[in-house]
Amino acid sequence: MASRCWRWWGWSAWPRTRPPPAGSTPSFRHHLSTQEKTPQICVVGSGPAGFYTAQHLLKHPQAHVDIYEKQPVPFGLVRFGVAPDHPEVKNVINTFTQTAHSGRCAFWGNVEVGRDVTVPELREAYHAVVLSYGAEDHRALEIPGEELPGVCSARAFVGWYNGLPENRELEPDLSYDTAVILGQGNVALDVARILLTPPEHLERTDITKAALGVLRQSRVKTVWLVGRRGPLQVAFTIKELREMIQLPGARPILDPADFLGLQDKIKEVPRPRKRLTELLLRTATEKPGPEEAARRASASRAWGLRFFRSPQQVLPSPDGRRAAGVRLAVTRLEGVGEATRAVPTGDMEDLPCGLVLSSVGYKSRPVDPSVPFDSKLGVIPNVEGRVMDVPGLYCSGWVKRGPTGVIATTMTDSFLTGQMLLQDLKAGLLPSGPRPGYAAIQALLSSRGVRPVSFSDWEKLDAEEVARGQGTGKPREKLVDPQEMLRLLGH
Repeated sequence: MASRCWRWWGWSAWPRTRPPPAGSTPSFRHHLSTQEKTPQICVVGSGPAGFYTAQHLLKHPQAHVDIYEKQPVPFGLVRFGVAPDHPEVKNVINTFTQTAHSGRCAFWGNVEVGRDVTVPELREAYHAVVLSYGAEDHRALEIPGEELPGVCSARAFVGWYNGLPENRELEPDLSYDTAVILGQGNVALDVARILLTPPEHLERTDITKAALGVLRQSRVKTVWLVGRRGPLQVAFTIKELREMIQLPGARPILDPADFLGLQDKIKEVPRPRKRLTELLLRTATEKPGPEEAARRASASRAWGLRFFRSPQQVLPSPDGRRAAGVRLAVTRLEGVGEATRAVPTGDMEDLPCGLVLSSVGYKSRPVDPSVPFDSKLGVIPNVEGRVMDVPGLYCSGWVKRGPTGVIATTMTDSFLTGQMLLQDLKAGLLPSGPRPGYAAIQALLSSRGVRPVSFSDWEKLDAEEVARGQGTGKPREKLVDPQEMLRLLGH
């Protein structure tokens, strides 16, 4: 605690009453009088954007960084968004753990900024505040029938099988043979893959016990992924596509007619897009070899891409009580390159199904009335991470640039925000004088009955999850109830 008080008052290692050492030079005296105070910085959100921002800020030799997180557990989308059958992507948690173990960094979970503490209160306590809380909402379809039972967001479905507390009570009905996913990005492919993967392939992953139980009973045999535009505009990446094509027990359904004339068009596109489209093209039009043909013939499940289709309505069952299909407008493309858009041709088509998952994108929420927010774009208006018209306030990750890119993109983006903040600090653009940092926030939280969860608390929960998983051969069995987490910690 002593060191925390030391930081609170912002004194340097030399108390002011101590005279300079004998024989010291004027420059040493000058150094003492102008020695930089400990910059107190806080980061809101402990996903990749939050941790990478903190990592960069700790390059400053004195900076102290506090990371606030509304969940009792850290790591955001790495824990709650990355598919359970992609454990290698989660290795980045090791780097984040090293950051959290720094003597100048602290994690405070179970603290919701905007509810338990406000952004103005954080700005009062810290020299700078970085908002890195990601994109927590899904974009609505805004079509009739989307409120029917049997329709859910892909985001909630992913949260459900990954143990996100707010989605733990989702009960997806998988008793129908066809599911439709509206969207053609990596999240849509993740969801399709989880729906079609044989459950025995998932039982050694960190998928939740409840989700695995439901998937074992699933009757879903066919998954359609619907997109408004064509094969050249899909938003998923080649790695995810390759995995789908090779998925055990499942075969791809692609209409060769969707690929007519594409061979000439792909000569002009960037290499990653070209390779992706060539793989789609081969899968759609080439006859598979004997081994692959036999594999596809024996597959009991299938997935397909429906291009040039835009959802108009979720169709109700005859009794009107649940979703029974999706009405799609047939589209054609207008414009070239990035400006290509889908326009309706006037034709309609109905696609029967028992489950509709919308995967048309994420969006951020405004966190506090004091923070500017562009509700149309779903981002905080900023220039290179500096929040416009609010000195000392910054943002990084999806709340800064929108929900695009992978973890590596977020890393680059977060480092840039960290760099801007440290530049402003060096240029004297941040508040001068000592700031109390966590000491002030701790007092506020205590007065409001909020019990923060520290990183060492998380490590106890981590050990508990790993122990629970060992019995069944899983890397961990995730705790999904925040109340149980807090009970285990004696809070």
